[in-house]
Formats: sequence, C-alpha cells, structure tokens
Amino acid sequence: MPARPTLLAAATAAVALALGAQTVPAAAADASASVISRGVRIPEFYNPPSTLPGADGTLVRTEPLRLALSLPSLGGPLPGRATRLMYKSTDAGGGPVAVTGAYIEPTAQWRGDGPRPLVVVAPGTMGQGDQCAASMGLEHPLRLNGETVSVGYEDLSVYRLLARGVAVVVTDYVGLGATDRLHTYVNRVDGAHAVLDAVRAARSLESASVTEDSPVGLFGYSQGGGATAAAAELQPSYAPDVELAGTYSGAPPADLTEVTEGIDGSDLAGALGWSLNGFLQTEPALRPIADRYLNPAGRKALEDLSTACVGDALFGYAYRRSSSWTTTGQSLGEIIEAEPVLQAFLAKQRIGTLKPAGPVRVATGVNDDLVPHGQARRMAADWCALGGKVSYDPVLLPSVGNSLLNHFGPLLSDQGDAISWLTDRLSGEPAGSNCRALPLLP
Repeated sequence: MPARPTLLAAATAAVALALGAQTVPAAAADASASVISRGVRIPEFYNPPSTLPGADGTLVRTEPLRLALSLPSLGGPLPGRATRLMYKSTDAGGGPVAVTGAYIEPTAQWRGDGPRPLVVVAPGTMGQGDQCAASMGLEHPLRLNGETVSVGYEDLSVYRLLARGVAVVVTDYVGLGATDRLHTYVNRVDGAHAVLDAVRAARSLESASVTEDSPVGLFGYSQGGGATAAAAELQPSYAPDVELAGTYSGAPPADLTEVTEGIDGSDLAGALGWSLNGFLQTEPALRPIADRYLNPAGRKALEDLSTACVGDALFGYAYRRSSSWTTTGQSLGEIIEAEPVLQAFLAKQRIGTLKPAGPVRVATGVNDDLVPHGQARRMAADWCALGGKVSYDPVLLPSVGNSLLNHFGPLLSDQGDAISWLTDRLSGEPAGSNCRALPLLP
C-alpha cells in the first residue's frame, strides 16, 4: 500500500477490511506529518489544523501558488496570480471539514457590465488520492512518476474564463487534497457545500478584486456538473448570501443508480471504488452490507483506488466488472436492487428534486453512456417541472464506440458555448429557457 499519513492510512485500511472507514475528524490532523501519496509528497499546506473556524467559508490559511502555465506581461503575469486556499465547510454529516482549492486573480480586464465576476470551477473526476487535487494540477498539470498518473485537464476551462477577465476559484472538494479523510467523490451534499463555501472564501481573500457585489457563476462537468447542480439546489437553504447569476451543469451524475450501470465494465470502472469508499466513510449503515458482499479482491481494489488518480484507474481497472469484487458474483447494480438500504441512500443522492436557484444550463452528450444521457436529461426535465429556469442543450456528437470518449467529447466541444452562456449571465443578460421544447429535444 502506498504511504499516506498515519491517520489516513488507518482510514484506508478500515476501508479495505470493512468497506467503510470511520470519518477522521479535522481536529485529528497533524500539520507536521509527512504526507506521501503514491510517491508524491503532499505539501504541508494540505494538512488541516487541529481546530477549524466556526463560520462556513472562512479562510483557514493561504499561500501563493505557482501556475505551471504562466507568461510575463506588462500588466502582470498571464493569465493571473494564484493563491492556494484552505477554507472551512460543513460535511454531509453536519460536521466541520477543511476544504482546499485555489483562487486566481486574472490579469485580463473584465469587459462585461458591472464588477468583475467570480466563477467556481467544480472539477470533473480527478480520483481519490490527495495528489489528484485540482489545485495541485494548476501547479503540476501532468504527474507521471511510475506510481501515479494525474492530468490537470480542468486547467483549460480555468484559463478560458481567466482570459475573459473572470476571477476563478477552484474547489478540491471534501477530502481531495486535504489529508485528514478520504475524498467523498460524488456525495451530493459535500460537493454542493464545498462549491458554495468556495465563493465565501474567495470573497474574503484580501488580494482578490471580487466582493459581495460581484456576480457569481458555477461551472462544472461530470463530477463537477453534479456538484454545481447540487449547489444550485442547496444554495437557498445553505448559502442564501451567495446569489447565483448562472450555473452550468455538464453531464451531471444526477441518478447514481443509473450511473453505476453506465460505469460498471467501462474504461472508468475504477470510479465505482471511489464512490464506495466515499459513501461508506459517510454512512456507517452501509458497512454491514459491504461486509456481506465484498470479497478479498474487492477489498484490495478499494484500498488501492483510495490513493489513485484517473490515470491510475484507467491503467489498472479499465473494463473491470464489479461482479469480480463480490462474494456472490452479483454486480453492484444487482446488489443495489436487492438492498433497500442502498436504494434509500442513493435516492437521497439524487439531483433534480429541488428547484435550482437562478438560471441553469444543462448540457449532455446524447451518446454519453458513461454518465448516461437519459438521467441527465431527466434532471433538466424535473427542474423544469419544479419551475426552474433551465436551458437544456443536447450535444449531438456521433458515438465513437468508446464510452470514455463519448463522455469527454462533449466536455471539449461544448465548453466554448458553456463559457459564453455563463459570461452572458455574469454580464447581466437575461437567460432564456427551453423547458417547453424539452419533450421534443433528444
């Protein structure tokens, strides 16, 4: 097993033994610990302190962050100056949690109406190892050291927003980067809270030009699309001070039961391990079920995946069937059908049951079978039925016969339109809605 800090090593060992580590409280972290994940030394910045502030979004610590891709100019470095952040949030269990991320102050001027806006970039799937965090990807866009493969592919969306003069804050989510617990991956509440509290943290940064008057937008695809969608739903109750000018939710995993079927046996089958690790850390009631079904190969896989990035999962677990991890030979989808407790838990994770705050643009590839197109489209339709202002845009790319490419193709082909839609909202242009036409769209 790759080395990790003592407390997190204990947590991942518990995952391997019982498919569900106890959540390690933030107060237990030791800022002096040497943290190494798959051969990558994690900066001490990412070790949370023994106590956290009371208010959500409060900055815990900051430091300058070197952008790997930066050019000098007369107006300052391009695309901007970056600051590494740690801020306080609240996890799905109601407890305090430290979340890391990065804020980038753009050098480019904002040419839209009103003050410089702020966008939270919620990253897509990065993995579960601390070295996979998107804030580290800004400094190290590619890690390839023989033990881990990590690619900071979200840098592209970040830089495109900065080029338009939009300030950007990137969240690492709960447990990705911060070394006191495992990343909870597609946990609806954890993701939403981390996104919304990133806005509060950025606003309070002394070097930031954004203020409480700055329009706020959310941008995310895949895991990030789920996080921004959940944030739009939970904003009125969790962060009424964070008014949303617009939210982009690309390929959101809104119904995890269907997404489980799409991922199982695909290129990104390892993502099932990240989901299980995170959910079993959050919900103790799921552990007895895990004890009954997980075989030694499954336990070993979850332990390994707890420190893995996307590249590691692609190389080590592509096309793996979850049935090879179970004592009964059943797939994870079949086990969900047989276990009401699992069904109830996943029902609580479903996105689309609450009206989203502000206008939302939902985009999904019609041939996406990794994060199935149908369940993302249904989220948009559910929002429309609840009175949401929704623009639903199917991405009409042909199937290439590969689930990973069918999923990531729309990320690139639609990104320009998504950013343009969001910057229009940040400029104060009113949003339209095509809810009436949704039944006729693919």
